[in-house]
Amino acid sequence: MAGDAGQLGQVDGQKAQEGPPRLFIHVVSVKDRCQKGIPPSLRGRAWLYLTGGKVKVQQNQGKFQELERLPGDPKWVDIIERDLHRQFPFHEMFSARGGHGQKDLFSVLKAYTLHRPEEGYCQAQAPIAAVLLMHMPAEEAFWVLVQICEKYLPGYYSTGLEAIQLDGEILYALLRRVSPVAHRHLKQHKVEPIMYMTEWFMCAFSRTLPWASVLRVWDMFLCEGVKILFRVGLVLLKCTLGSSEKVKACPGMYETMELLRAIPPQYMQESFLVRETIDLPISAKDIEKEHLAQLRRWKETHGDLRCKSPPRMHGAKAVMVAEPPDRQDLRQRPTIIVETPPEVDGDRSTRRAKRKNRKKSVLPSEETGNASQPLPEPSPLLRPPSANASKESDSGAENDTYL
Repeated sequence: MAGDAGQLGQVDGQKAQEGPPRLFIHVVSVKDRCQKGIPPSLRGRAWLYLTGGKVKVQQNQGKFQELERLPGDPKWVDIIERDLHRQFPFHEMFSARGGHGQKDLFSVLKAYTLHRPEEGYCQAQAPIAAVLLMHMPAEEAFWVLVQICEKYLPGYYSTGLEAIQLDGEILYALLRRVSPVAHRHLKQHKVEPIMYMTEWFMCAFSRTLPWASVLRVWDMFLCEGVKILFRVGLVLLKCTLGSSEKVKACPGMYETMELLRAIPPQYMQESFLVRETIDLPISAKDIEKEHLAQLRRWKETHGDLRCKSPPRMHGAKAVMVAEPPDRQDLRQRPTIIVETPPEVDGDRSTRRAKRKNRKKSVLPSEETGNASQPLPEPSPLLRPPSANASKESDSGAENDTYL
């Protein structure tokens, strides 16, 4: 076969001489699309579908509005109200006290405390909810938050933070494989994982990385699962402390922690970070294997986990397999409904006559198609991008704000 079947719209020239040419279309996988960056205009809808939030919305019609009307636990309400102005204070949605952004953020966080009263509210949930509200309405943001807390990061926001501590030990063990120099340095100066990775993981890097990098990391995280957070954390540690020259500049715990709180910008830059994250050979299977090992050690030193969180779902595919949607759950609801004017008998008969005349004017060859005719040249929109263009992000630089 001549040519590469993976190229979009490429025609096999050799086969064209023997018979009708064939058009090979490369179907880009969801994973590839998310790694390249979801277009801003589609990001909110894509996150909703990837996490299974769309299914939750359809299966729980009116549930969010019901929770929104309830007063909520005064203890959590007071804490949430004090946290509202701290979430992206320079963003137009959240800059005004009592503005629509802060009101929606309050509604989403309060609704979660009512949805999961045994967990209540954790401050790290606020930036997660704020990022979601920048891309979707409050009801959808609430159900995506539920999916992140229950499927992607179960136990992270429970009392005692045992799940995040356990994942810290997993990150530390994987670092030994990825960067022995960084692992040895952190061990030598007794820098525990919980000291630097808590905000990284619990906020999904939303308070650590530049905004463009946050969006790209979230695209991959919501598609592939928690392994993306592990990979990003390992890349930052490796780049920051992965050589003897770099660790010499951090002679103690204080200097090391200061460096990890202010990671050099070049390591957090979008294209560099995404490339390194994708290339890092850490899989979900590696994480689960290390999870079992760390769980055994935890039981030996701490006993059984007090928080019985559900099994972690490694990405959108696992969520869909665990909770398969049906067509009813995924159906689209139009946002603008235009009512057609009532027909009169004259209009109906006129249209019927036009359709009849149109059918008579169509030639048989036009209806059935001519197999000997070559296929038309692919539309410019369907032609394969250049090699350089395919490596660039399609996420765009425009403001990703739901308004």
